[in-house]
Amino acid sequence: MSKRNPPFLPKAQAHPVPVPIFILLGSNIEPERNLREAVQLLSEKLPVERVSRVYESTPINAQGEANPDQPNFLNAAVLIESELTVLELKQSILLKIEDRLGRRRTADKYAPRPIDLDIVLYGDHVLGLVIEYADGETEMVIPDEDTLKHAFIALPLADLNPDFVHPLTGETLGQIAARFDDSPGISLHAMTLEG
Repeated sequence: MSKRNPPFLPKAQAHPVPVPIFILLGSNIEPERNLREAVQLLSEKLPVERVSRVYESTPINAQGEANPDQPNFLNAAVLIESELTVLELKQSILLKIEDRLGRRRTADKYAPRPIDLDIVLYGDHVLGLVIEYADGETEMVIPDEDTLKHAFIALPLADLNPDFVHPLTGETLGQIAARFDDSPGISLHAMTLEG
């Protein structure tokens, strides 16, 4: 009696699971118009679950010092859930929105800008990626290391989900934001992006 190989059974395909993704928005060129338009364009591509309050902050230079030569930034954050990978989200949606709103990347990452859309947290994933921009390659680290250093990132993220646990520190976003209470150079702005 000959042994027959069992019929080929394809492996079950894993269905991608939506991941909570925290995106920081920033602008200091026509910021009220550009933040509103960026949230609108994002919501046309992906379901926006939550939008933070808007914060006004003093721009900084490469040394982390206040830069009085630029207008203040407005920052906010949005929470989305998506099955897109970081690269798919960045290249097929975020960079296109930045381009549409007039963002031109230069070697000076502290230059004024109409809009900046950065993936700060991608679920509980810890990633290091290289993204090719028109002006050259840039490394992208998730979670964004600056979350622990700057109020203009930590505060809007905590608005979205204060109980979300940072995958590297084990702290909640609310605990991280609490370190920046009463920080100089940042304040709530009257603008709202929801409703």
